[in-house]
Amino acid sequence: MRVQVTSETLKGFYGENEAQALYQALKAKDGFLDFARQFVYDEDAKVARNALWVLTKASDKELSALQPIRNELTDLAMTTKHSAVRRLSLNIVERLEMNKDDLQTEFLDFCLEHMLDVEELPGVQAVCMKLAYRMCKFYPELMEELKRTLQTMPIEYYKPAVKCARNRILNGSLK
Repeated sequence: MRVQVTSETLKGFYGENEAQALYQALKAKDGFLDFARQFVYDEDAKVARNALWVLTKASDKELSALQPIRNELTDLAMTTKHSAVRRLSLNIVERLEMNKDDLQTEFLDFCLEHMLDVEELPGVQAVCMKLAYRMCKFYPELMEELKRTLQTMPIEYYKPAVKCARNRILNGSLK
């Protein structure tokens, strides 16, 4: 079955089967980067959300094709008003390679703020915590500050996903 991907097709509601079919179509033509550039930044949040959801089906190796637009994905996460687009774009960024030279202080500040925001979705809080850890691990002074922040969190206000990410960081079991 050949799947034609357009903005119109991405406006629909997608279940797992539809998302997998679109993913398989992208995989067959190795079009992850072109797909992302065309649909992830769409003004229609439903199109962007569905495009990002399809991309989350890819393996880490396949997602590495998005490395050239990692900064654009972080900008999208920081500027979107749509929580699903924020969560999905952060999940993709979290799966991309990050090196010492990739530290963006604005993005680190965003992650630190959103990981502590009890009004934020737990999925966003947890992935922001993981991303903050990945950025801080290259800098001992930042890592110490992150650990102090995590240790002093009023943990009773957070959902299990956030508690788990926090504990994994503090226990040294997060990669």
